[in-house]
Amino acid sequence: MNDWLDDLRTAVAFLTRLPMPHPQGAMPVHFVRAHRAFPLVGAAIGGAVGLLCLALRAIGLPDLAAAALALGASALLTGALHEDGLADVADGFGGGRDVAAKLEIMRDSRLGTYGALILMVSFVAKLSALAALPDGYVVQSLVAAHALGRGVLPFMAMSLDYARKDGLAANAGRPDSATALTAGAIAVLIALVALPWRDALGAALVAAACAIGMAWLARRQIGGQTGDVLGGAEQLGETAILLLLAARFA
Repeated sequence: MNDWLDDLRTAVAFLTRLPMPHPQGAMPVHFVRAHRAFPLVGAAIGGAVGLLCLALRAIGLPDLAAAALALGASALLTGALHEDGLADVADGFGGGRDVAAKLEIMRDSRLGTYGALILMVSFVAKLSALAALPDGYVVQSLVAAHALGRGVLPFMAMSLDYARKDGLAANAGRPDSATALTAGAIAVLIALVALPWRDALGAALVAAACAIGMAWLARRQIGGQTGDVLGGAEQLGETAILLLLAARFA
């Protein structure tokens, strides 16, 4: 139980901007093990964002405005960690002529054209999907999307080679199969509790497909994973799941 509490604190400290203390040495000693807690933290983030969205609707804000403010609050809560990864991947993969150039662009903190475009597309897609969800499905959808979007990351971190030897992914270490399977099982269980089973399984398949697609693209483009690749995969999965669930009510 103490190990799980340590992992939760480490995951919260990494995935959010909340001032969460964790034991000495938790980074990087316990960080690999803390991957199993990613879906739990993701579910909490999704639940908080969903409740805020419902509260804004309840005071009379239009659905689009409520969704926009809730997504903005989500970015503040997480420090736009995964959004930054998605933008860096788009800039690097789209703008670099070779592997070295792609990695250098991805390390650059400046936002390029490809990154700006992918962030705009992703935000508008999530905004439209969230606004289309009825009140009774907002929190559940966000809980499942955030949990599954983070639940696939340990599998990617475990299976992909490192694109560079000095990046965040390489320094963090590689989860073992037990950690990845635990994270995946927790994410799917959360989705099954939050959603009807058909929607939950569909969302899980979408998250897996996005992770596989990003892994394939990363291998072709830069030879493996970076922290940005993992963040980009989370954003793709989260966005695709929300679109899938919103399509039910279109």
